[in-house]
Amino acid sequence: MVGKKISGVLGKVYLFVIFIFLYGPIATLIVLSFNESKFRGKWGGFSLKWYESLFSSREIMDALWTTLLIAFVSALAATLLGTAAAFAMNRMKRLPRVVLMTVTNIPMLNADIVTGISLMLLFLALNYRLGFSSVLIAHITFNLPYVVLSVLPKLKQMNKSVYEAALDLGASRQYAFVKVIFPDILPGILTGFLLSFTMSLDDFVITHFTKGVGIDTLSTKIYAEVRKGIKPEIYALSTILFVVVFVMLILVNRRADRKAGRGTQPLQLEEREADERK
Repeated sequence: MVGKKISGVLGKVYLFVIFIFLYGPIATLIVLSFNESKFRGKWGGFSLKWYESLFSSREIMDALWTTLLIAFVSALAATLLGTAAAFAMNRMKRLPRVVLMTVTNIPMLNADIVTGISLMLLFLALNYRLGFSSVLIAHITFNLPYVVLSVLPKLKQMNKSVYEAALDLGASRQYAFVKVIFPDILPGILTGFLLSFTMSLDDFVITHFTKGVGIDTLSTKIYAEVRKGIKPEIYALSTILFVVVFVMLILVNRRADRKAGRGTQPLQLEEREADERK
C-alpha cells in the first residue's frame, strides 16, 4: 500500500513537471501580453494597450492575413489533389502503389531545409518569380502527403460491395459516390485538411526560402522581429492564437464526447433488455 501511494505521488509530481515545461513559457507569454511596460523584466501594471496596438499595426495584420490565406488555399488544394491521388493509388497494384507511396512520403520525411532549398532552386531554374504564388505552391507540395495518408486508409477500410450494390439498384456513379463513398472517407478528408492547414500555418523554413521580397507570413515576420527585438504586440498575437486553438480543441472534444455518449446509449439499452429477459 505504501509503495502504491509513493508511486502515485511521484506520478503526479512527474505530470506536474511535464505541464510546467509545456505550458510555463506559454503562461509567461500571456502574462507579458498584458504588461503595461515594454520591458520583459519589469511589471508596469495590467494593460490592454498591446492588443490595441496589434490591431492597428498594418504590417502584422497583413502578415496574419497572408498566413491564413495561404494556409486555407494550400490546405484546400492539397485536400482535393491528395484525395484524387489516394483514389488512384488505391486502384493500383501492390508494387506500383508501394513505390508511389514511398515517393509521396519524401516531402514529409525530408528535412524542411532540404525541401525549401530544393523548391527555391526549382523556381529559380524555371525563372519563376518568388512571391505569394511560389509560397502557395511550396505549401501545397509538402501538404499533399498528409492528405494521402489520411484518406488512403479510409478507402482501404471501405466496403466496396455497398458501392456496387448502389450501382446495381440503379444509382448513377456520381450519386453512389456522394451517398456511399464520400460519407465513409469524409473523416479522413477532414483530418487531411486540418493537418494541412496546421502544417501550413506553422511552417517557417520552406516559406523563408520561397517567399521572395515583399511578402511575409507570421513566422517570417516574427523571425525578422526577433533580430531587432520582439515587440509586445507579438505577445498579444500569440496569446490570441493560443486561445483560439484552445477553444477549438474544447469544442471538438465535447462534440466527440457527445457522439461517444450517443453511441453507447443503444448498447446500454440492449444490455438492460437482456437483463430484463433473464
